[in-house]
Amino acid sequence: MSTALTAVTQAAELKSIAILTPEPGTDYGWNQQGVDAAKAAGKAAGVEVLVAENLGYGDVRPTLREMAQDGAGLLIAHASGYNTAAPEIGAEMKVPVAIVDLPDARKPGAVADYTASGHEGAYLAGRLAAKMSKTGTVGIVVSGEPPSWNSQSSAFAEGAKAEKPGINVRYAVIGPAAYSDAAGGKRVTEALIAAGADIIFGQGNGSSFGMLQAVETNKATNGGKVYFIDVIGDKTAIDKGNLLSSVVWNLTPVYAAMIADVKADKYGSRNYDINLKDGSVTLLKTTHIPADVWAQIEALKKDIIDGKIKVTAHYDADTVHKMVSQLPTAQ
Repeated sequence: MSTALTAVTQAAELKSIAILTPEPGTDYGWNQQGVDAAKAAGKAAGVEVLVAENLGYGDVRPTLREMAQDGAGLLIAHASGYNTAAPEIGAEMKVPVAIVDLPDARKPGAVADYTASGHEGAYLAGRLAAKMSKTGTVGIVVSGEPPSWNSQSSAFAEGAKAEKPGINVRYAVIGPAAYSDAAGGKRVTEALIAAGADIIFGQGNGSSFGMLQAVETNKATNGGKVYFIDVIGDKTAIDKGNLLSSVVWNLTPVYAAMIADVKADKYGSRNYDINLKDGSVTLLKTTHIPADVWAQIEALKKDIIDGKIKVTAHYDADTVHKMVSQLPTAQ
């Protein structure tokens, strides 16, 4: 009993947490949303937040160890490439860790996963794309096929086909882990545009800037404008007229729940997710979306929240491949 009391006391004394990201926290996407959310959750809980950004995808064990030595009582490893190192260092330093894309690795008191899936928002994005496409072809470009991308890709395709059964959904992968490959993003997006897509759903961290550039500098096959639907962040500040929407992830509730669980000595008892109902997933409204179309999207959103439309998350790439027309993977 004394051991349990000691553990609770230690948990209640959480003073700081750390987040480690592979790219800069200024990317209007995965890295920035993570850093901003950690800061917001930490501030609300009165907990200091240590940030280590732009670490790349190599060995982050030294940085994880350093953060733990600096007093972090929770290590948020904000990249699937950190899934091996983080639990190892967490166990070594006796600090709980958060990882992504590996939900089966959950371990009470030690490891929890936040394989966030914006599939409900991606379904709405698919409905939006099908409503607004003039060519009858929409495209999906991904920087790899991690579980979260797969669930959004399949939901987007499902939404597009629910809106317009005859629509053509083309799909292309930049590479197996091309998250920061902006040049590759541009090249592959241009190939999809040439194949008829006038709306691109892009998932890619740093590579998404290349996707956006391709959309801005190329016309659709019918001579019209090409639009881009982003994920995770909000690139409105750099929009040149082609950002149609984004499936925005708000990770603040996720990190707030982690902090609360650490303080209550319940960490590792569950994994974490995001959804439309609590606002941790939203579809970005831009001036490029007509009012009547947005009203229809809002009605569909309510139907999902109310359970009238069920959007199932499919985390495997095979499910995606069966729903789309694939372009060859560009290495």
